[in-house]
Amino acid sequence: METMNQQKNRQCLLLFLKYPERGKVKSRLAKDLNKDITLLLYKNFVLDLLDTLKKKNFSLRICFYPPDSKGKVKEWLGNSYLYMPQKGKDLGERMKNAFKTVYSEGFSKVVLIGSDIPDLNVKVLNEAYECDDCDTVIGPSSDGGYYLIGFKNNTFMPEIFDGIQWGSGTVFKKTIEILKRNNRRVHILPEWQDIDRLDDLRALFDRNRDTEFANSRTMTFLSANSRTIFR
Repeated sequence: METMNQQKNRQCLLLFLKYPERGKVKSRLAKDLNKDITLLLYKNFVLDLLDTLKKKNFSLRICFYPPDSKGKVKEWLGNSYLYMPQKGKDLGERMKNAFKTVYSEGFSKVVLIGSDIPDLNVKVLNEAYECDDCDTVIGPSSDGGYYLIGFKNNTFMPEIFDGIQWGSGTVFKKTIEILKRNNRRVHILPEWQDIDRLDDLRALFDRNRDTEFANSRTMTFLSANSRTIFR
């Protein structure tokens, strides 16, 4: 449940995730690994990310998909979180609707992230929320998409999610074009690497051997199964 301090803090974070079902998460990664390993990896991604989010004092909403999977998601992650179904015909509409829902609750700053960036750190989240002189904050991912997007309540642009070819390498570029066309002040965060393919997973493993993330669930799992995963 939301604490009194969280209720007073009008910053909200939306975590978009899928219920972890075999064969229905990280499909591109599953082409290189078997579906069972991919499923376990995805579960670890989410749990590691939640550990990081607990270090911040904002109101967290777990936005789950499919929208009828709330019971299963709560059974997996527990009753201590606030849950919201993702509603819409595509990713853009689901993100747009999630922002609209939480702004209607009175939040002043809202940031949305995905669940395939397990090593995202608090420093990046702090930078996203502390940008007071910008209208939009966005974090580009190395595959041409973005891993984070956020707005103030009075600078939210629903149309930013329209007409985008989700999953393509032009998502970030097209989004920036829309923002610039509307004269929005944009703060661009450090580039981060989504984990979509085996090469992404190998890069995650290599760059975090000596970081704080080295003791995470994801890194522990990769270390224990490295011969199978990186064969």
